[in-house]
Amino acid sequence: MLLNLIITGVGGQGNVLASQIVGKAAVQKGLTVTIGETFGLSQRGGPVMSHIRISDTGHYAPLIPPNSTHIIMGLEPLETLRIIKDFAGPDTIFLVNSRPIYPLNVISGDVRYPELSDIKKIITQLGKMVFWFDATSIALSLGNPILMNMVMIGALCGLDIFPLEIGDIGTVIKDIFPEAKIELNLEALRRGEELTKNEN
Repeated sequence: MLLNLIITGVGGQGNVLASQIVGKAAVQKGLTVTIGETFGLSQRGGPVMSHIRISDTGHYAPLIPPNSTHIIMGLEPLETLRIIKDFAGPDTIFLVNSRPIYPLNVISGDVRYPELSDIKKIITQLGKMVFWFDATSIALSLGNPILMNMVMIGALCGLDIFPLEIGDIGTVIKDIFPEAKIELNLEALRRGEELTKNEN
């Protein structure tokens, strides 16, 4: 078994934490994990991409070969679109948080952010299966936008091809978060799982 997962977004969205949690959970389950991370020019607001390779047979190189990603988890729509050409293939499953984060050149008016409907259309045409939802809104309903990454991990756990379950992730959360934050993070996971469970 080899699963190639990319988590992509921008700095400040909890991308690196998400990859660490997934990696720790996989190791605790007895799987082999290799993680490679790439950062843009500035960590906060710049592109961040984590390559996570989970296997039950041995170690693999940290970066996923071109067009060989099984799951792309996009924390931001444009960043998801940006990596498709290099890493997606016809069998790639996409989980996309539909809430955009506008780059500085968009905020300044120098360039235009693409229409979300156009981004969704392109991803849908190129992927095997696309789950498009506003994980940020779910996180806000729980009281904190940073929970978005936990909603996304929960959605990841709802996929049939993903080798981890919410219980595996929950064990790691209980190890790394203070007790006061555990239940809220677990609820974010459950909300995310509802988005994909029984839909794939």
